[in-house]
Amino acid sequence: AVERWNAPNYMERLMNTVPHRTEKSMNNHFMYWMKPNLAPGTLAKKRAERRPERARRFGYHVEAPANWSQPTEMMRMTYKDWVEHANVTDEELGPDKPHWYYRLIGCGELGKCDGGSSEYLFDELTFFQPKPGLYMVEHDKQKGIHCRFGMKGVIAENHFDGSRNSIAVLGGERRYILSHPDQCELLQLFPKEHPSARHSAVDWS
Repeated sequence: AVERWNAPNYMERLMNTVPHRTEKSMNNHFMYWMKPNLAPGTLAKKRAERRPERARRFGYHVEAPANWSQPTEMMRMTYKDWVEHANVTDEELGPDKPHWYYRLIGCGELGKCDGGSSEYLFDELTFFQPKPGLYMVEHDKQKGIHCRFGMKGVIAENHFDGSRNSIAVLGGERRYILSHPDQCELLQLFPKEHPSARHSAVDWS
């Protein structure tokens, strides 16, 4: 896979002109967020009005804090367009310049989880196929393949995920900073109703 994916023009032929999910940030920080479905100050009122069991059936609550604005812009673009953004010199890039974070998603057994789902990822990256083996500990809980293409200097903000991750780097370099789960209470994580729940309010850079 590494040899194929780094061969000239292979990725462009693989993805053709299909636009895929892309995030744009005005700097090199990418904070996850969910679209709020509650106005500021309404969550406490809703909790008081509903019995706990009824609230669970109602669905997720994400309350927009006062003066909150979405940290990134969601869009779709082709691989060729993303490469044009990514192939710039260090002088043109810089941490305070716009960055784009490109993503391919293979849904697998989840079905149609993304508008531009890339099911060929399961053929390209066979070690991520949901089947018993040494590499994947809980293959029956596999939730698809997410391939991220980041520009130089991209930072995904500190966070935890609710399930196991199996990671492979197929090109370039990526640094991970890990902490023990017993440190969660020290990481200043946003509350679960926040648009960026599971993520730290601290800038680790």
